[in-house]
Formats: sequence, structure tokens, C-alpha cells
Amino acid sequence: MKFFIDTANLEQIKEMQDLGIIDGVTTNPTLLSKEGAEPIEQLKKICEIVDGPVSAEVIGLKTEEMVKEARELAKIAPNIVIKIPMTKEGIKAVKILESEGIKTNVTLVFSQNQILIAAKVGASYISPFIGRLMDNGQDEIDMLWESMQIINAYDFKSEIIVASIRNARHVIEAAKMGAHIATIPFAVLEKMFVHPNTEKGLKAFLDDWEKLKNQLKS
Repeated sequence: MKFFIDTANLEQIKEMQDLGIIDGVTTNPTLLSKEGAEPIEQLKKICEIVDGPVSAEVIGLKTEEMVKEARELAKIAPNIVIKIPMTKEGIKAVKILESEGIKTNVTLVFSQNQILIAAKVGASYISPFIGRLMDNGQDEIDMLWESMQIINAYDFKSEIIVASIRNARHVIEAAKMGAHIATIPFAVLEKMFVHPNTEKGLKAFLDDWEKLKNQLKS
């Protein structure tokens, strides 16, 4: 399973890149706005850090607007992937862009029907937002399970990016069902390293080592 980090923060990206655990980055207008930098320049810097896919989102609502924006964003770096919203206008844009060799990531996906449509039009990536489904009281795990069944049942090229991850358990559930990618917030990635028994065990080992050293001295 590939790990993407869901952030536009350069320090967070560098930290996880140095650990060797991330395969790509997803951004959106909200994440970029939090950094207070010019978006294109920030995306360029991200692409200098990460060799894998870096998702950059269009803001236009009409097909023509999306395609025009996408073509400009694609010039930033070879690993840029264009995030396109799951609308009729967006799906038309995906078809055009994929035919031009520009990879797309269909975003704001909330149903199995939307997964199927995005896969049929040839999106490189599809991002179901499972956390937002959970927030609305819907069964996000069942939706993801059925989505993976759909993708695996046919010869679709699309990879599923499990998005809007709220906790480490979401990552485990996605991995169990063979999701291709999880895009994970920095805070959740941090928590995935931690278990109280690890800290407890490490302390016990070090305490025992100190005891031995003291015994040998005496």
C-alpha cells in the first residue's frame, strides 16, 4: 500500500520523506491557503522534495476552465496530478486531460456510483472521502469495501486514494481491503508510530542496562 501525505506544509513533507515512508503528496486549495505562500511556487517546492505524484486541484467549475487550469498546472513538474471535482463538468475534463496524457485525480467522491463513473472515464486516481462520510453518520468502511470490489472486478486503470482519513484505524481498514493508496494527514502519520507498550518496553530495556552497568562497576 502506498502512503501519500495530505498537506502542503514543506516541513511536514520533508520530515516524512526523510523517514522514507511516503510515496506522494495530495494538496487542495484549503491546504495551500494555510501555508500563506504563492500556490504555484509552493507546488514547485513540493515537487522538488517528492518524486512521486503530487496532486494539485483546479478551482474552475466549467470543463473549459478546468482543462485550461490543468494544462498550466501540469507544466509545474512531470509528477503533477490534477485534482478534478466529481461533477459532470469535471468528468468531461478528466476524459480530455487523460487523452492528452495528463494524469487526473477525481476528488470529492462519496458514493460507489461516483467511483464507477470516474473509473469508466479513465481517471488515473479516484479519491473517496471516507472521513466526511463518517462525520455524516454513513458507513464509510462499507462504501470503501464495495468501491474496491468494483475496481477489482474489471480492468480499470484507476487507483483508489483513500482520502479524508480521520484516524489510524482508517488506514488499517483501507490496507485490509487492498486499497492502492491512503493519503494521510501529518498528525495521523505521527500517531501511527506510537504505542504505549513500545515506550514502556524501551524504558524497561534501558533501565535493565543501567542496572547491569552499575553491577559491573561495583
